[in-house]
Amino acid sequence: MTNRITVAENAGFCFGVRRAVDTVESLIAELPGAQIVTLGDLIHNPDVLRDLASRGVETVSPDRVSELCRNRGNRSLVFVIRAHGCSRETEEQLTQAAKDDPGIRVVDCTCPFVKKIHRIAETESEPYREDPDGMVAVIFGDPSHPEVEGIASRFRCAVRIFPDSDAVLAWTASEDGKRWTEKPLIFVSQTTQKLSDCYKTKNILQKLYTKARFFDTICSVTENRQEEAEQIAKASDVMLVVGGKASSNTAKLYDICRQACPRTYWIERAEELSEVSFPPACVAGITAGASTPDSIIQEVGRTMSEMMEENFAQLLDESFKPLNTGDVVKGIVTSISANEIHLDIGQKVTGILAFSDVTDDPTVDVASLFHIGDEVEAMAIRVSDVDGVATLSKKKIDNANNWSDILAAYKEGTLVSGKVIDALEKGVIVSVKGMRIFVPASHSSIPRDGNLGDLVGTVQKIKIIDVNETRRRAVGSIREALRDERRAKAAEFWNNIEVGQEFDGVVKSFESYGAFVDLGGVDGMVHTTELSWKRIRHPSEVVSIGDPIHVFVKALDLEKHRISLGYKTDETNPWKAFLDRYQVGDVATVRVVSMMPFGAFAEILPGVDGLIHISQIADRRINAPAEVLSIGQEVDVKITGIDEERQRISLSIRALSEDAGEGFSEEAEEEEFSEEGSAEEAESEEAPAEEVPAEDVPAEEPAADVPAEEKSAEEAPAEE
Repeated sequence: MTNRITVAENAGFCFGVRRAVDTVESLIAELPGAQIVTLGDLIHNPDVLRDLASRGVETVSPDRVSELCRNRGNRSLVFVIRAHGCSRETEEQLTQAAKDDPGIRVVDCTCPFVKKIHRIAETESEPYREDPDGMVAVIFGDPSHPEVEGIASRFRCAVRIFPDSDAVLAWTASEDGKRWTEKPLIFVSQTTQKLSDCYKTKNILQKLYTKARFFDTICSVTENRQEEAEQIAKASDVMLVVGGKASSNTAKLYDICRQACPRTYWIERAEELSEVSFPPACVAGITAGASTPDSIIQEVGRTMSEMMEENFAQLLDESFKPLNTGDVVKGIVTSISANEIHLDIGQKVTGILAFSDVTDDPTVDVASLFHIGDEVEAMAIRVSDVDGVATLSKKKIDNANNWSDILAAYKEGTLVSGKVIDALEKGVIVSVKGMRIFVPASHSSIPRDGNLGDLVGTVQKIKIIDVNETRRRAVGSIREALRDERRAKAAEFWNNIEVGQEFDGVVKSFESYGAFVDLGGVDGMVHTTELSWKRIRHPSEVVSIGDPIHVFVKALDLEKHRISLGYKTDETNPWKAFLDRYQVGDVATVRVVSMMPFGAFAEILPGVDGLIHISQIADRRINAPAEVLSIGQEVDVKITGIDEERQRISLSIRALSEDAGEGFSEEAEEEEFSEEGSAEEAESEEAPAEEVPAEDVPAEEPAADVPAEEKSAEEAPAEE
């Protein structure tokens, strides 16, 4: 028998990608002085991209369009839309930029198949522009792929994006999926989606959605490429898929070929063939993604042919070379049973890898670690030519490698993760890559009288604190790992925090002067004057311990690690709410909250009081407000004066029964604003605030400075 190589006819550049590359090549030749930029990678092939970049072609993201237009200078600027297309917003932005500036040019290389989907999206969803929930568009594709993002932006209705049929099936059973069963549904697919999964998805939707319409949008070139690749892979011993690792269509080709041929390899260029092994008399196949140039495919074919011819004799000799105990071999998984894995190790014997020889960790689901076609390195621990089998062990090799990782973590002070598999009297055992690490009870994070068994089954990060290299034993600490993580988290926090930054925190504790808030391992303090626009005596009047609270950074002391937080905002300012709602001449229903010899204070809105001067309470002369009013009484008043600078409001009951302006003299207004002040000022005159001594501020709380002038809420001036 001889070696044979089959190259797929549909391998390599598709029409859309070839057109995009040829267009850019032409632009480079035609416009030697122009700045040529592509919106995203023109092609998923690193070699082509490096070549274009060396000739001045720049790859940019769409969010840089405005910046490039502003800084164009004297050079012509050419934007190239790649075969994937772009979003509606980006396209409109580019079109407008080209209209506004003759020095800007837009070249649209969107694939015709993608353009077709854009037209479907725009035409079918246009009737629902005013009622987006009237129809749903289902896009079958990768939600993060630029082609899918561009398609989604064209729809004027609700959009749902699913990467595979399993995700679609889960959606149909959800509340969101059920709400569309009687409404119109449009189905389109990313051009490079796997054809078989697309058909499966259509069948699912057809059974449940009576008004569904399906559009076949998978590129015909993609269909032919996938079908041909599968047929070649089924007939091959080794299958090569050539293409960039960022290419969606190449990834799908690889999945299809791997299911048909266990020895399928995904490479980007010929140099990577050194990692591929070819058996004697090998039948090999080659296919390539839509972004792979013909030159690379040809180079891979030549190199592959040379390797197969050169290695034929060597491979043939090795196939007859005896396998000895202790030899390390590489094999391809050919089958997986309930207790063991069979490997093709290129010898006269079949490699048998028992589950017990994979790992010492009893919690690991060994069967889930392997798939048909995986390459596995193992050591031969028993060889029987009579039975035609070689018993292999993977854990002997892994343990040596994993112990090296443990030593490295110990020397470098890095953390490792593992599962707690056993609780002993003096500690717990953590399995890290199959290695048993002992964690003493004092380093377990469990209190002295706690139950170590609570840790069993949990995944923990540990720090290696001691090793015995001779016996390959290691001791770890969960407690120190947690401490290191807290320190690292705190250091990152202090490196990134800045004034104005907002946080969602939790109220942790109270002092008379403010509330301490946990911002995620670091505390900040909200002073009582920052908790409310009205005067409060204690933080508990506004928040409770354990409450979630949205705060912002007002001031920082990075040296002392103290944070002063703000809670009240202009949007919550009751005075602003009052001004937005009322003006002079308006009538309001108010509640009497206090009385003084010169009048009564009434609450208009929570946090906003106004004064009803004694002369404006009744249409007759009275000696005291209490002759007419009582605390808690609700009355209708007219707003007769607003002093925005001093935040004072004049109210009148009398004005409601008289002509406008009667009973409210300028002298009375002046008297109200200058003599009596506000209800809170009156209250403060009766009960002077008690100063909080500086030593009452706990030194151990690193949260925030309490300025000397804000030692107590009572000393702060009334905001209202």
